[in-house]
Amino acid sequence: MLNYLSRTLPDFPWDTLADVTALARSHPGGLVDLSVGTPVDDTPGFIRQALETASNAPGYPTVWGSDALHEAVIAYLRRRWGAPELDSRHITTAIGTKEVVGWLPTLLGLGSADLVVFPSLAYPTYEVGALMAGAKTQRADAPGEVTGKPSLIWINSPANPHGAILGVDEIRAWVQFARQCGAILASDECYGEFGWDAEPVSVLDTRVNDGDLTGLLDVFSASKRSNLAGYRAGFLAGDPVLVQELVALRKHLGMINSAPVQAALAASLRDQQHVDAQRARYRRRRDVMAAALTGVGFRVEASQGGLYLWATRDEPGRKSIAWLAERGILTAPGDFYGPAGASFIRAAMTETDERIDAAAARLAAR
Repeated sequence: MLNYLSRTLPDFPWDTLADVTALARSHPGGLVDLSVGTPVDDTPGFIRQALETASNAPGYPTVWGSDALHEAVIAYLRRRWGAPELDSRHITTAIGTKEVVGWLPTLLGLGSADLVVFPSLAYPTYEVGALMAGAKTQRADAPGEVTGKPSLIWINSPANPHGAILGVDEIRAWVQFARQCGAILASDECYGEFGWDAEPVSVLDTRVNDGDLTGLLDVFSASKRSNLAGYRAGFLAGDPVLVQELVALRKHLGMINSAPVQAALAASLRDQQHVDAQRARYRRRRDVMAAALTGVGFRVEASQGGLYLWATRDEPGRKSIAWLAERGILTAPGDFYGPAGASFIRAAMTETDERIDAAAARLAAR
């Protein structure tokens, strides 16, 4: 058996939902799938046109990205996220940011002597990536909760699953802590465009890093902001020494975005109007589902940003999942994301308006 498979990895979480998925699918009105955060709205036409225009691509693209992509990334990070002066040394591409989350510990050469820290409630791939590298893991939501000396720290804001948003002081504290212990601080900001009750802050923001990107990596995806999940389009930005070390490794391993995808990503980053339109769609869906869930006894907690509602009826989350599945609504159990989520569900707003409205109507009818 492969060495990786002999390591203790958790089961793929969604494989445990077969029974409730079948139950939800059996509803006469059809399934409303709020379990996975995969976009359902159309990829904007101008982005698809950029992909098509660049489709005559007979040569190999660069791992680090085209000049046009770098220009778009740098302008976007300066305009939208308050980054300091950047150049091409600070940027490289990613084949969707799940790839980065899963492989970063291995690419950094971490092993059994290293500790990877990630939030107490977190996207499962932070843990999987650490375990694949053979590293130790620890869950912590503030520097004071870390008991070892980490080599890599993940933060995620707005957070998956619960949508909490870290403020300037909180991110600044993580930056200072990481530098004190010599750790790399990686910030997963794939939901950054979707702040509802607070404004998200980037680790690249000069208010948190004083214009010094040493030891910092921003992991950014276009999947959610631009409905590009099928393109696998993302990028890394931050410490130029660290970024260039990753570029060198990624060249060896063939971790390359196609030239047409790079062109589409560049086009998406130059435009904010389509992001604002998508924000409005998600806000409406969020408002509809929040009212529907609270109307049947759920309490929505955190959920300041991102694409999910984090809700509980103060009962085992799996019981809540089954109750919703009887009504044809599939959500994710909070225990997917850590023991602290055992009494919660996560409901994604990545269904069409019609399906969201159908779910709300079913809950209103009970």
